[in-house]
Amino acid sequence: MERDKLLILRLSAVGDVLRTLPAVKALRERFPSSHITWVVEEPARSLLESQPEIDRVILLPRKKWGEGLKSPKRIWGTIGEVTRFISNLRKEGYSAVFDFHGILKSGLLSFLSGSPRRIGFDRNSSKEGNSLFSNVKVTLPEKRISRFQRNLALLRGIGLEVNGVRHHLHIPSEDQEYVESFLSGMSGLIRRPLVAIHPGTSSKTSYKRWSADQYAQLADRLNRDLRGTVIFTWGPGEREWAEGIQQKMKESSILGPKTETLTQLGEVFRKSDLYIGGDTGPMHVASLVGTPVVAIYGPTDPVVNEPFGRHRKVRKAVGCNPCRKRSCKDLRCLKAVTVEDVFKAAKDILNATA
Repeated sequence: MERDKLLILRLSAVGDVLRTLPAVKALRERFPSSHITWVVEEPARSLLESQPEIDRVILLPRKKWGEGLKSPKRIWGTIGEVTRFISNLRKEGYSAVFDFHGILKSGLLSFLSGSPRRIGFDRNSSKEGNSLFSNVKVTLPEKRISRFQRNLALLRGIGLEVNGVRHHLHIPSEDQEYVESFLSGMSGLIRRPLVAIHPGTSSKTSYKRWSADQYAQLADRLNRDLRGTVIFTWGPGEREWAEGIQQKMKESSILGPKTETLTQLGEVFRKSDLYIGGDTGPMHVASLVGTPVVAIYGPTDPVVNEPFGRHRKVRKAVGCNPCRKRSCKDLRCLKAVTVEDVFKAAKDILNATA
């Protein structure tokens, strides 16, 4: 595969795309002269386009096509677009497809690409009949492993050595300059350690959020007991949540800059000494730029969703977690995690990395 064209399929969920990056970058290191194309949906497109190891990013406009197929006026035009998309994919002549996604949609794309070598997970490790479309099927170990390790296992399953994979998220120079400009303006307010706290989650995953009161108490303690500085980062729709936490604090803190891309957010984390937050995409961004992570787990699986690099997990087993009950209002699992628990983990990892 040294000079071959390789097609990567991990279509959606920014966090899952992030957790596929180390495997794809390992593939690049193993085959430096290959041409790597990644098919992805819109939310993660700009992230992948900023990574130099990926030669080409192809957008799969799933939402647009879905709307078009439901519209009597647009259905035939949409069918034409889909047909041209598949035709163009086949013309590329991919020598191998790596299906990291493992669902029906990715399986169909793998098969329709026309590639003679379609690498995916076996029936027990994929969904929706995905394994029917692969002709090289990889069996995962029986024990639970992280999503990062799952993706690396796809490469190991075909005999590739991917031990000692380095975490690395490339940050474009313009994003480095943007964050540096912001932090320079705050230089008089920053004491080390600089701790980035990302307290928010997407609107669909609010059940992963530790409480505002707990974050405020934690930030005060980091400021007071460690003589550090807390910078609160935030994403779309999260600014008010972060500002509300600041208002509950007794000590001072910094509200991070508006970040337009995940790589800008990653640069804030890269400049920080520690990251603290829940099980979200930003947690994985922080781990991929090499910043130590304290991860607060409630309902989600701490093994499957663990960060890539140095980290401490803070979690309390309460009998019903892990679970996927998004409508849960009780959230005993998160309430059981105390400020002292998280502070101790933060102090321990800072001391270990000093």
